[in-house]
Amino acid sequence: MEQCVSVIIPVYNTEEFLEDCLRSIVKQTYKNLQIIVVNDASTDQSTKIIDQFTAQDQRIEVIENNKRMGVGFSRNLAMQRATGEYIYFVDSDDLLHEQAIEKLLQEAQPETIYTGRIVKITKKDSIEASLEEQEKQEEQELFRAKTLHHYEFFKDMIVVNTLFPTHLIQSLNLTFDEKVDSYSEIAFMMPFYMQYKMVRVKSACYFRRDRNDPITNPSLNQRNRDELLQDFVDVYIRLKNHYANDEEVNKYLDKQLIQLYRSKFILLMKEEDKIEPAFHLLSSSMKLVSKERVKKQNVVIRGELRALQNKQLKKYLRVLKLHHFGRDTKKSLKSLNKFYRQIYRDVFMKLPLKENKIVFASFLGKQYADSPKAIYEYMVEHYPEYEFVWIFNETGRKLPGNAKQVKRLSLAYYYHLATAKYWVSNMRQPLHLKKREGNIFLETWHGTPLKRLVFDMDEVYSANPKYKKNFYQQSRLWDYLIAANPYSSKIFRSAFKFEKKMLEYGYPRNDTLYKNNNEEYITKVKKSLDIPLDKKVILYAPTWRDDEFYEAGKYKFDLKFDLQKLREKLGNDYIIILRMHYFIADNLNIDGYEGFIYNLSKYDDIADLYLISDMLITDYSSVFFDYSNLRRPILFYAYDLENYRDKLRGFYLDYENQMPGPIVKTTDEMIDAIQNIDQINAQYKDKYNNFYDQICCWETGNATEKIVHEVFKKSSKPKEHQSHLKDESLI
Repeated sequence: MEQCVSVIIPVYNTEEFLEDCLRSIVKQTYKNLQIIVVNDASTDQSTKIIDQFTAQDQRIEVIENNKRMGVGFSRNLAMQRATGEYIYFVDSDDLLHEQAIEKLLQEAQPETIYTGRIVKITKKDSIEASLEEQEKQEEQELFRAKTLHHYEFFKDMIVVNTLFPTHLIQSLNLTFDEKVDSYSEIAFMMPFYMQYKMVRVKSACYFRRDRNDPITNPSLNQRNRDELLQDFVDVYIRLKNHYANDEEVNKYLDKQLIQLYRSKFILLMKEEDKIEPAFHLLSSSMKLVSKERVKKQNVVIRGELRALQNKQLKKYLRVLKLHHFGRDTKKSLKSLNKFYRQIYRDVFMKLPLKENKIVFASFLGKQYADSPKAIYEYMVEHYPEYEFVWIFNETGRKLPGNAKQVKRLSLAYYYHLATAKYWVSNMRQPLHLKKREGNIFLETWHGTPLKRLVFDMDEVYSANPKYKKNFYQQSRLWDYLIAANPYSSKIFRSAFKFEKKMLEYGYPRNDTLYKNNNEEYITKVKKSLDIPLDKKVILYAPTWRDDEFYEAGKYKFDLKFDLQKLREKLGNDYIIILRMHYFIADNLNIDGYEGFIYNLSKYDDIADLYLISDMLITDYSSVFFDYSNLRRPILFYAYDLENYRDKLRGFYLDYENQMPGPIVKTTDEMIDAIQNIDQINAQYKDKYNNFYDQICCWETGNATEKIVHEVFKKSSKPKEHQSHLKDESLI
């Protein structure tokens, strides 16, 4: 008779992953399954997803907890309901290869524990690609299954993707620890560790998810280090006492504690408010570690462990400081930049702050532009007594005033950032930069959002899987954030989890659109760029696509329209300016189109390009929000709308119904719209005026003055603006 496997899945608020998880279980090639789902009082859409699967598959049994009890309690509850000859645990954010359980059962013997291969993935990973890569590695090996040393099996302290004989669980009376959230499986595993053979079946594959949002939706192993430490110490002390006479178990527990201390818990000693409680927790557990195990550590770690065992806090901090210094010094010798970083931390950060020094940066040193430029030029004119420093990738630019120019990531760069009271930037700063007491960080940001940002995004398709975690850490340093309109202000609160001062005066960079929107200034800019004065100007400014990159930090883009046809139809009356996103790495090839196409992607200030253009063509870039201040025509060339809207980002607005201009998807449609722009202006007049009233309601041409007064405290605080949304449909 075919043996039954009881699959146990605890669920708590994993709606983002749960459908994939349950589908991978019900589609297993091995069909004799009892599927037990424990809904641990989920408050999201998990309950609805579970109900949908339950209605379609009679093998699924659901247990509902009235209040959240934790993963240990949920697994224990499900084991009481299990009727299969084997029990198999799955986490609700993970998923299985369709043959995972069948492959494990092919090898099954009643007194043996079988585990499969675990492959780590993120949500955007292709499971097929991950599996293919793993199988290529296996082809070079001579076995599919092997007996494991006990520590090799248990070192990761997880029970998923393992086939446990039910009769062994019952005879040993095994349960999960219900007193902790993390590490609850160690108590369950210990008797197996002591007594039974373990075999790994490499062809049984389990995909373990690395969640991309450890801030708002962390897995148990992504919780704060102090919470993980508390749970591990609780489990460690209980098990040390319970297995006091078992040398093998004690050796395992001690190795785990020291390993976690070195990889995770030692980092708590860099957080001032957590040093003392972490020290006492570690001391209470380290005193139980065998002296022989401590002796086997290197001299530095040995000194730290002994100080912890003897509860010598001052000695411990002294030894730890030397440890960090030695480690940092070793790292600093690997490159010049790492050496500069150590000087920054150990020397420059201890120098006095200069109360009147301001460091400016725009687009990570790539440009002299945007709101930092507007703020700088206002202060040069009105408050020249300040010391100004500009960060550039290449210095030697012509700037008004007497600002120092320093090269990004140079020694001078670190010196000025460490000693300046004020930082002004429109981008996130590198993670290794630290904020000092007294620092004031003005984050101007660089656009009104159409595309969903950071914590409003379900998935991240960019090259960096740690995007959300890094963004959260970086944005904690901001003291002020500028919002150009009520729509942005609300989104920034949500998407950035920003809780400090929002400056709601409009963008400083847009002041020029009100002050310099005149024939004299426009003609001057055109002449400086060799733009013909007798032709109309079309500005094409697309966004970048999150999934179009060669590698982290290096992006690509290709023009998706017919340049030859555009020149034939429009060349007598128009020229086209290309302004590509600063992320895009390619140099576009426009050979043969000189005099019709002008690639001004490297021109610093896009506001000048707005002013000299008669029309904007964009796609999902935020440029149209700023451009709408000029009340000029806008076309939206959205050739990949469905993919971009539904897969990559998603929008805050109803793109097809709320854009202040027509959406075109082909070169022919674009040409037709340009040739009939007067009719389009009349057709979209009401929609455009409504959009202007909502998005430009804070823009008066005086944002810079108000923000400077607010942040740098040079005069009384300006009166709050009186503008409000007439229609909140955009929020």
